[in-house]
Amino acid sequence: MRRREMAVALLLAALSPATLAAQPQATDQLIKFFQSRVARDPDDVFSYNKLGAVYVQKARESGDLTYYALAEKAARRSTQLVPQGPSAAAATTLLALVHHARHEFREALGQAQQALQLGGADVSPHAIAGDALVELGDYDGASRAYSRLLGLTGPRHPHGRLAYLRFLQGDAEAALAGMRRAVEAARGDSTSREPLAWSQAQLGELAFQIGRTAEADAAYAAALATYPGYHRALAGLARVRGAQHRYVDAVDLYRKALAAIPLPEYAAALGDVQAKLGQRDEARRQYALVEYIGALNALNKTVYNRELALFYADHDIKPVEALHLARKELDVRRDIYTQDVLAWALYRNGRFVEAEAAIKEALRFGTPDPRLHFHAGLIHEARGDADGAARHVARALALNPDFHVLHAETAARTLERLRAARR
Repeated sequence: MRRREMAVALLLAALSPATLAAQPQATDQLIKFFQSRVARDPDDVFSYNKLGAVYVQKARESGDLTYYALAEKAARRSTQLVPQGPSAAAATTLLALVHHARHEFREALGQAQQALQLGGADVSPHAIAGDALVELGDYDGASRAYSRLLGLTGPRHPHGRLAYLRFLQGDAEAALAGMRRAVEAARGDSTSREPLAWSQAQLGELAFQIGRTAEADAAYAAALATYPGYHRALAGLARVRGAQHRYVDAVDLYRKALAAIPLPEYAAALGDVQAKLGQRDEARRQYALVEYIGALNALNKTVYNRELALFYADHDIKPVEALHLARKELDVRRDIYTQDVLAWALYRNGRFVEAEAAIKEALRFGTPDPRLHFHAGLIHEARGDADGAARHVARALALNPDFHVLHAETAARTLERLRAARR
């Protein structure tokens, strides 16, 4: 083992499980370590690559998108020093990760493919390529990319990625089983607790979608035990509390999630719970925060387009802007969820024929997501298809009768009205 690799191995070994569980402190420690190495040796390609990777991890943990710019800078310095071979492949893989995080999915795919051409033993570019293809709506291509990882074991096996594909393709039970395997596999990651917490939170998300509230509750609680203060788990648990009609608890949890990382979807969800409680002024403040976060900087204006479009359409405000943002997102992201947001924005603009075509595309696999079926139900009703409307709204409520703190009630009223009209 080369001396610098041995130094890194010794550092990681010195970080005990208790220390790793106390992240982000451990990540900050690694950042300082590799910063000091490149400061001492500006030609240290290995440390530039590792520094970039730790910056990406810090961005995941903190939600601070500026760390991706730092990761890109480190990776580009590495490729300047060594433009070919395994080291260049590692740096190019890092660039692919950065592009993906910025929602530059075509660029992420291109960089991942270039990394594979550069050689080396790392197969993670196949995972990044698959992730980019999912966002681009090429699910068959994503499946082929992930298939290159099937021989791996432990946290590198694509259990979680394949589980998400199974969910999108309509097989909720296979998705849940796969995500449970992903959780177990992630326990083998000794360098960070965040990937395990992410898998546990993702299990909670899938369980919640199909009304397995108890399993979702347990999964989010496990994520918080793994990684205390983890924002995804806090927000997920808040959503569960909303479904349990424990609105005060939901408000507290959403506040904690926002304090950890101010994502626009957390502010919107908090505002919705406050609206449910009749706290109109507080809700309006959170809704204003959604827009503030979305427009905070140039990168936010790109990364949060879909969230803002959904927020506007959900609350039936700024319909023209919602449609503009949805179309802008569709230029770079052609997955079923972008098709759904486009359909919802078209519906809010009274363009029901186009909305029906878009929601049909979003539901082409029968994804068991109550939000998609709720949107489909209202769009079909607007098109005069009462039977189709009732079928989709009933499906949404069958999946999870408390899928949204506000929209579930709207769905129940809509279904009652549709059924009454048929009597």
